Amino acid sequence: MWYLTDSQITEFVGRYLWPLFRISALFMAMPIIGTRVVSARVRIVLALTITLLVVPLLPPMPEVPPLSLGSLLIVLHQILIGLTLGFFLQVVFHLFVLAGQFVAMKMGLGFAQMNDPSSGVAVTVLSNYYLILTTLLFLSMDGHLVVFQMIIESFNTIPIAAQGMTSDIFWQVASGGSWMFSRALLIAMPVLTSLLVVNLSFGVMSRAAPQMNVFTVGFPITLIFGLLLMWFSMPGFLPNYQLFLEEGFNVLYQFLRIP
Repeated sequence: MWYLTDSQITEFVGRYLWPLFRISALFMAMPIIGTRVVSARVRIVLALTITLLVVPLLPPMPEVPPLSLGSLLIVLHQILIGLTLGFFLQVVFHLFVLAGQFVAMKMGLGFAQMNDPSSGVAVTVLSNYYLILTTLLFLSMDGHLVVFQMIIESFNTIPIAAQGMTSDIFWQVASGGSWMFSRALLIAMPVLTSLLVVNLSFGVMSRAAPQMNVFTVGFPITLIFGLLLMWFSMPGFLPNYQLFLEEGFNVLYQFLRIP
C-alpha cells in the first residue's frame, strides 16, 4: 500500500495550500472577480489554476508541521495579506462610486437609486454609471493582469512565513478612507461648483420674483444643467482615472515592498 509520510504532507501544504490561501483571499475580496456576479466556483477554479502555475516559481517554503500553531499563523497571515490587497482595490474603485453619489445628490437625483449587482447595495444611478465605466476601463487597460502580477511578485517580497505585514501597513489601509473621500471630491468638484452657481442664481431669482415657484422651475433646470456638465466633464474623466489608479497601485506596491 501507498502511505504518505509527514515530510510529504508538510511539503504539499507548504507548496500548494499556503499560496492558495493568499491568492483565493485576494480573489474573494477584489473588485470584478470578488463581486456577487462571479460565482464562488469560478473564483475557486481561477485561484487553483493560478496557484498551480505559480508554485514552480515560488521560493522555498518554511518547514513547519501542517497541524501546528505555526502553520495556523501562516494561514492567517496569507489570508490577511490577500484580504488587505483586495480591500484596498475596492477602495480605489469605490472612490468613483462616491463621486457619483456627490454629483447625484447635488443634481437632485439622490432618490434615483438602483441595486448594485456587484455589492448588493442600493446606490444612485450615476454611481452605477461611474462604476460600470471604471470597470470597463480597468479591464481594457489590463488592470486585472497587473493585479495577478502583483500577487505573484508578493511571494518574493513578502515570503510565506509566520510573520506577515507590519502594523504600519494596516494604518495606511485605514487612512485610505480619507484618500478615497478627497479623490472623489476632486472628481465631482467641477460639477458641484457649477451647480452651486446655478442654485445661487435661483436664489437671486426667488428674491427678485417671490411669486415664482423656485422648486418647480429649478429642479428640472438643475437636472438638465447637471447632465450637461457631466457630459462636458467626461473628457477629463480618463486622466483622473489613470492618475488615481496609479496612486492606488503605488500604495499597493508599498504594501508589498515591490520596487
